[in-house]
Order: sequence, then C-alpha cells, then structure tokens
Amino acid sequence: MAGAVEARLAELGLTLPAVVPPLASYQPAVRSGVYVYTSGQLPMVDGKLAVTGKVGAEVTPDEAKELAKTCALNALAAVKSVAGDLDRIKGVVKVVGFVASATDFTGQPAVINGASELLGAVLGDKGVHARSAVGVAVLPLDAPVEVEVQVELADV
Repeated sequence: MAGAVEARLAELGLTLPAVVPPLASYQPAVRSGVYVYTSGQLPMVDGKLAVTGKVGAEVTPDEAKELAKTCALNALAAVKSVAGDLDRIKGVVKVVGFVASATDFTGQPAVINGASELLGAVLGDKGVHARSAVGVAVLPLDAPVEVEVQVELADV
C-alpha cells in the first residue's frame, strides 16, 4: 500500500524506482538515529545512464536539470529502502549536488534546482533544505550529475 508521498509522486506522473545497486563498496543509504544519508545517486534509469558527458559541453543545462530530478527520485528510493515508508520523512535536511562541468560552465545551482524542485513538489514544506551545488571535473561512469540527500525521520 503506497503512502501519501508515493501518491503525490503518482499525481506528478512519477513512479518510485527500484533502488539503484551500488557501483562499488558502499550502501545506497544508511540510517543513523533519526537521519538517513544517501550515497551519491546517479541519474540511472533501468540500470543505465541515458546521457553521459559534461554539462555545458555534451549535455545542456536543461537536460542536466532533468537528470538531477532523476537523481532525487533515486535518492527517495534509497531513503525508502532503509526507512520503510517515505511518509516517515519529517524533512529534508541537506542536498548536495555535483555537476560534471565544462571548464566555462557556472550554472551548477540551476542544474541542482531539478533535485530541489522535485523534493519540494513531492514533499511540500518537508522538502525545504540546505544545499550545495558543486562543479567537478568528472563523475562516476561519466555521469553529468550526482545528488546525495540527508533526511530526518519523524519519530514513528
């Protein structure tokens, strides 16, 4: 039975994906007390990256913003894998977004807005968070974007 958060995803035309399996020696998410920390989530869909390359070169900022949404959706799946139910989310505490950037690209905040806007659309006020948006030279598998999320769970 899906809860309110997954019902909201459905209203937005989205489905919570399966948890993306780790690419190396780590867990997709871990819980520490009332907090869940996700590992960096790539924009994987059905086990593969639809797009690779640097934002501002092979990947447009608009494409990258959509990919950041996919990363956030994957992060929610990782949170659910340890929390059991997305309705337990009291709030998103922090989002960190990494953007594989062409040397002259400076629009990282607008790209990571894709993740922030998705969390806001799905979680409402509980989706408001602190954030960092960082440009990097390269990401795993030549992904354009990677997002990690920290959430606080309600004491339920």
